[in-house]
Amino acid sequence: MPTGGASLARLRRQSGAPPWQLRCLPVCASTEQVLSDWLRLHPWDGVLPRAVIARRQTLGQGQWGRRWQSPPGGVWLSAVLPWSAPCSAPGILGLAVAVALAERLEASGVAVLIKWPNDLLVQGRKLAGVLPRMVVRGSKVRLARVGVGLNVVNAVPPGGIALTEIPSVQRLQQLHWTAEVLAALDHAVSLVADPERVCHATEMRLWTRQVQDPRSGESWSIEGLAEDGALRLRQGTRTNTWTRWNDAPVADL
Repeated sequence: MPTGGASLARLRRQSGAPPWQLRCLPVCASTEQVLSDWLRLHPWDGVLPRAVIARRQTLGQGQWGRRWQSPPGGVWLSAVLPWSAPCSAPGILGLAVAVALAERLEASGVAVLIKWPNDLLVQGRKLAGVLPRMVVRGSKVRLARVGVGLNVVNAVPPGGIALTEIPSVQRLQQLHWTAEVLAALDHAVSLVADPERVCHATEMRLWTRQVQDPRSGESWSIEGLAEDGALRLRQGTRTNTWTRWNDAPVADL
């Protein structure tokens, strides 16, 4: 299997990357569910990050309960990460992962834009998605979880793009890009300590400077990002802040 745990661990050791606890499966319904079961049976000690990686998912989970298409040839994983940052907003976690993954892709010549809050676009088409989730107890983050899907050599749905379609990408092995995603997650853990840096790096890569309210149809200009990863918008003298696409925007007059 291309994402075999032993091969992946060996590749990371050779690169000097920190260790992970890995479970690699040929197929599963959802890496999110397998990770939840793993955490329930063997509670996490908060030290080594964990990841469940599948060659294929049959019931992958995306935003708002949507189906996450994940056929063979892509990178499909769910991870739990150490979290020491003061911010507990899942938005900043998702953007930190998006920025870190964008940097890995840019090193391979891929021009990436970030579609707030969770997608990476190339040529206006979706290359990767990030699904962040915080498990909070009291005021303290107990677990920082993230799902990542990256199209490599797999078939993609309409509106999607895979790395195999991008001429600048020379390495198309699934194992290589699985290691790249894990390296991005390593970097994201350090990035979240500086939310201002995450927001600035995201703003530099935003896919558009105007968005349309999906409910009212109104157009808003993007002013930037708040430190929790929320999108700051303006329409004349009116301002809005969105934390996710299906928020009902409340304008400050």
